[in-house]
Amino acid sequence: MNIGLIAHDSKKKLMQNFCIAYRIILSKHDLYATGTTGRLIEEVTNLNIHKFLAGHLGGERQLVASVEQNQIDLVIFLRDPLGPKSHEPDMNKVMSACDIHNIPVATNLATAELLIKALERGDLEWRDAYK
Repeated sequence: MNIGLIAHDSKKKLMQNFCIAYRIILSKHDLYATGTTGRLIEEVTNLNIHKFLAGHLGGERQLVASVEQNQIDLVIFLRDPLGPKSHEPDMNKVMSACDIHNIPVATNLATAELLIKALERGDLEWRDAYK
Protein backbone atom coordinates (compact mmCIF):
# COMPACT_ATOMS: atom_id res chain seq x y z
CA MET A 1 0.00 0.00 0.00
CA ASN A 2 1.04 3.58 -0.61
CA ILE A 3 0.68 5.75 2.48
CA GLY A 4 0.72 9.55 2.41
CA LEU A 5 2.06 11.33 5.49
CA ILE A 6 1.64 15.03 6.15
CA ALA A 7 1.73 17.12 9.33
CA HIS A 8 1.35 20.74 10.33
CA ASP A 9 4.39 22.19 12.11
CA SER A 10 2.96 21.76 15.61
CA LYS A 11 2.20 18.08 14.85
CA LYS A 12 5.51 17.04 13.27
CA LYS A 13 6.92 15.64 16.54
CA LEU A 14 3.69 13.68 17.03
CA MET A 15 4.07 12.30 13.49
CA GLN A 16 7.64 11.26 14.27
CA ASN A 17 6.49 9.48 17.43
CA PHE A 18 3.62 7.81 15.56
CA CYS A 19 6.03 6.51 12.93
CA ILE A 20 8.44 5.26 15.60
CA ALA A 21 5.60 3.41 17.34
CA TYR A 22 4.32 1.83 14.12
CA ARG A 23 7.64 1.49 12.31
CA ILE A 24 7.27 -2.27 11.76
CA ILE A 25 3.87 -1.88 10.08
CA LEU A 26 4.95 1.17 8.06
CA SER A 27 8.14 -0.56 6.86
CA LYS A 28 6.00 -3.03 4.88
CA HIS A 29 4.52 -0.25 2.75
CA ASP A 30 5.59 2.58 0.45
CA LEU A 31 5.59 5.88 2.28
CA TYR A 32 5.13 9.31 0.71
CA ALA A 33 5.41 12.57 2.58
CA THR A 34 5.80 16.27 2.10
CA GLY A 35 9.47 17.21 2.24
CA THR A 36 10.03 18.39 5.79
CA THR A 37 7.74 15.81 7.35
CA GLY A 38 9.42 13.05 5.34
CA ARG A 39 12.91 14.17 6.33
CA LEU A 40 11.97 14.33 10.01
CA ILE A 41 10.42 10.85 9.91
CA GLU A 42 13.49 9.41 8.19
CA GLU A 43 15.79 10.94 10.80
CA VAL A 44 14.13 9.08 13.69
CA THR A 45 12.96 5.84 12.03
CA ASN A 46 15.35 5.04 9.17
CA LEU A 47 12.25 4.32 7.08
CA ASN A 48 12.54 5.03 3.37
CA ILE A 49 10.24 7.93 2.50
CA HIS A 50 9.47 9.15 -1.00
CA LYS A 51 9.57 12.89 -0.40
CA PHE A 52 7.57 15.47 -2.26
CA LEU A 53 8.48 19.14 -2.02
CA ALA A 54 7.93 20.89 1.30
CA GLY A 55 4.20 21.52 1.78
CA HIS A 56 4.38 25.27 1.21
CA LEU A 57 6.53 24.78 -1.91
CA GLY A 58 4.03 22.50 -3.62
CA GLY A 59 4.36 19.21 -1.77
CA GLU A 60 0.74 19.36 -0.69
CA ARG A 61 -0.31 19.75 -4.34
CA GLN A 62 1.92 16.81 -5.30
CA LEU A 63 0.29 14.64 -2.63
CA VAL A 64 -3.19 15.71 -3.76
CA ALA A 65 -2.25 14.90 -7.38
CA SER A 66 -1.11 11.42 -6.31
CA VAL A 67 -4.44 10.90 -4.54
CA GLU A 68 -6.30 12.05 -7.66
CA GLN A 69 -4.28 9.61 -9.79
CA ASN A 70 -5.21 6.75 -7.43
CA GLN A 71 -1.57 6.29 -6.38
CA ILE A 72 -2.14 6.78 -2.64
CA ASP A 73 -4.16 4.26 -0.62
CA LEU A 74 -4.23 5.92 2.79
CA VAL A 75 -3.45 9.42 4.10
CA ILE A 76 -2.44 10.39 7.60
CA PHE A 77 -2.61 14.18 7.95
CA LEU A 78 -1.91 15.25 11.51
CA ARG A 79 -3.28 18.75 11.48
CA ASP A 80 -3.47 21.62 13.91
CA PRO A 81 -7.15 22.61 13.96
CA LEU A 82 -6.53 25.57 16.27
CA GLY A 83 -3.62 27.35 14.70
CA PRO A 84 -2.42 26.32 11.24
CA LYS A 85 0.10 28.79 9.84
CA SER A 86 -0.43 30.46 6.48
CA HIS A 87 2.50 28.53 4.97
CA GLU A 88 1.16 25.14 6.07
CA PRO A 89 -0.71 22.70 3.84
CA ASP A 90 -4.40 23.35 3.28
CA MET A 91 -6.21 20.46 4.87
CA ASN A 92 -9.35 21.17 2.83
CA LYS A 93 -7.60 20.31 -0.44
CA VAL A 94 -6.25 17.06 0.94
CA MET A 95 -9.54 16.09 2.59
CA SER A 96 -11.55 16.94 -0.49
CA ALA A 97 -9.32 14.85 -2.76
CA CYS A 98 -9.54 11.91 -0.35
CA ASP A 99 -13.33 12.21 -0.16
CA ILE A 100 -13.74 12.42 -3.93
CA HIS A 101 -11.46 9.44 -4.57
CA ASN A 102 -12.57 7.30 -1.61
CA ILE A 103 -9.20 7.31 0.16
CA PRO A 104 -9.19 6.64 3.92
CA VAL A 105 -7.78 9.65 5.78
CA ALA A 106 -6.92 10.31 9.41
CA THR A 107 -6.53 13.82 10.79
CA ASN A 108 -5.72 12.98 14.41
CA LEU A 109 -3.73 10.40 16.34
CA ALA A 110 -6.73 8.30 17.39
CA THR A 111 -7.95 7.80 13.83
CA ALA A 112 -4.42 7.30 12.54
CA GLU A 113 -3.95 4.45 15.00
CA LEU A 114 -7.26 2.88 13.96
CA LEU A 115 -6.28 3.01 10.29
CA ILE A 116 -2.77 1.66 10.86
CA LYS A 117 -4.19 -1.27 12.85
CA ALA A 118 -6.74 -1.88 10.08
CA LEU A 119 -3.89 -1.85 7.58
CA GLU A 120 -2.01 -4.40 9.66
CA ARG A 121 -5.08 -6.70 9.80
CA GLY A 122 -5.58 -6.48 6.03
CA ASP A 123 -8.81 -4.49 6.25
CA LEU A 124 -7.65 -2.14 3.49
CA GLU A 125 -6.91 -4.82 0.90
CA TRP A 126 -10.02 -3.70 -0.98
CA ARG A 127 -7.80 -0.84 -2.25
CA ASP A 128 -5.87 -3.33 -4.40
CA ALA A 129 -9.10 -4.35 -6.17
CA TYR A 130 -10.20 -0.72 -6.39
CA LYS A 131 -7.11 0.16 -8.42
